[in-house]
Amino acid sequence: MAEEISFSVSTARGSGPLTLGYERAGGGEPLLLLHGIGHHWQAWRPVLEILAAERDVIAVDLPGFGSSRPLPDGLPYDLPTISAALDAFCRELGVERPHVAGNSLGGLLALELGRLGLVRSVTALSPAGFWSQGERRYAFTTLRAMRLGARSVPPPVIERLSRTTAGRAVLVSSIYARPGRLSPEDAVAGTRALREATGFHRTLAAGGSVLFTEDVPEVPVTIAWGERDRLLLRRQGVRAKRTIPGARLVRLPGCGHVPMNDDPALVARVVLDGSR
Repeated sequence: MAEEISFSVSTARGSGPLTLGYERAGGGEPLLLLHGIGHHWQAWRPVLEILAAERDVIAVDLPGFGSSRPLPDGLPYDLPTISAALDAFCRELGVERPHVAGNSLGGLLALELGRLGLVRSVTALSPAGFWSQGERRYAFTTLRAMRLGARSVPPPVIERLSRTTAGRAVLVSSIYARPGRLSPEDAVAGTRALREATGFHRTLAAGGSVLFTEDVPEVPVTIAWGERDRLLLRRQGVRAKRTIPGARLVRLPGCGHVPMNDDPALVARVVLDGSR
């Protein structure tokens, strides 16, 4: 069962209490899993059992997403604040310098944690922050449209759509290459997570000026990109490799922006290899 933990987060912009929801399973070296904007920790569920066979896996809901509470009033949803919150979260759990794997926004956060020297290794799946201005506008427009759709379509209609492959494609094809592999329950839960995410707009606003431009020289970095990513186009992976020359760049054939459900075995192998 998922758990909650409350602690204090302190940043240069202020401090306050925060409660985050998370799932923990397995044993071995710690591995922190970070989801993308509008999602929740359950995005990692297709690979959780495989990873937990070798790692102490901690899949967390980011502040303002899933079951986690919003940030304290006055704190921005920017990289320094969220990184400080994740560091405090790990320390509260008694976890020191975990491996980290993140998808999209989570991949950007994973790289920032690596840049700060707070983790042992980084695996970033289609990380944000390597876009051109046009690509960023396209991605943000798509995300806003997804959010609007999730909030506009009545829940009974979402449930009906989830029961067929074609209906699931309507709901989630922007981020999954193989929406038919998503269960109806997960399609509904993911749409609900997007619909109810209190941190969505503030996170998107904070990302408007974000570019990841610094190397991450102190820890091993793996960057993996789905070949069928329709949200953050795979050419951004080449830019990421130029920015982080020592990174291992991996292609994910047949995978979309959220690859964990498209090919769980491949994604689990990439994450485990990246954390060895």
